[in-house]
Amino acid sequence: MTKKTIWWNDELPPLDPMTRLGDGCMPGFLGIEFLEAGDDWISARMPVNERTQQPFKRLHGGASVALAETVGSVAASFCIDREKHVAVGLEINANHVRPAYQGYVTATATAENIGRTTQIWSIKIRDENGKLVCISRFTAAVIPLDRK
Repeated sequence: MTKKTIWWNDELPPLDPMTRLGDGCMPGFLGIEFLEAGDDWISARMPVNERTQQPFKRLHGGASVALAETVGSVAASFCIDREKHVAVGLEINANHVRPAYQGYVTATATAENIGRTTQIWSIKIRDENGKLVCISRFTAAVIPLDRK
């Protein structure tokens, strides 16, 4: 990355409004909360509980992917002029490395490439002990608002 910061107007994104974006939809239902942001990264956490576990009490892989896509999508949207464009998911993949059973998992999305029409993000999800639970790559398409 050549710029000091990737964020639109070189301003760190506001974390509380990012969390509130999820009210009434999947991120809110899963309990996702945005925590921190740096020059080219952002992090959010999600509880490992009855909403996010599979029947064997492990973190559901789909919940990990939902967390990764949420963090990547929201991060992508704060790198563009949101009055003219929207960032939407184009592709996501995930490798589930180890289980998480309780507490919180934290996803950190790091920008790999911020282009005019696409963005690529790497997302690492870790448990409360810092152990890698899932690694994901997310690609967002940047499209004009009138095409959303």
